[in-house]
Amino acid sequence: MTDSSTPRRDIDRMASGLAACLPALHRALDRQVTARYPYPKPPEGRLALLRFVAQHEGATVREAAEALLMKPNNVSALVSQLTEQGDLERRRDSADRRVAHLHLTATARERLTEVRALETAFIRHALTSLTEGQQGALGSALDALDALARHLHPATR
Repeated sequence: MTDSSTPRRDIDRMASGLAACLPALHRALDRQVTARYPYPKPPEGRLALLRFVAQHEGATVREAAEALLMKPNNVSALVSQLTEQGDLERRRDSADRRVAHLHLTATARERLTEVRALETAFIRHALTSLTEGQQGALGSALDALDALARHLHPATR
């Protein structure tokens, strides 16, 4: 639902701008992290799964698939790959042995922390090149961007 006081052309301009800007920001940040990260950076799907498990320790494959908008069999394949690499552990549910709960290994947790630190450092550096007004506008927009993300991705609610 849009605020009736916001003209449709402004909404269209914002939608178009965000659709163009957000992927470009993501790619630029990804390239900078890849260049500085001392280990092979996991592909985006694996990284998304690792980040999800870091935030939802003990989640199941089905829960991860729903949250990441992926098919359970694809997540299961990623889990197998990450388990073989030593980044994830599957722990059987004590009540239902068919269910496995996902947990990060200490190494994966450490590497995710390193990736997040690099991302934060690159963004912090870029933010310092902006005016105070631009920094304030971005700070003020964080809640709105979170709300937009939740609207576009209902599983995050």
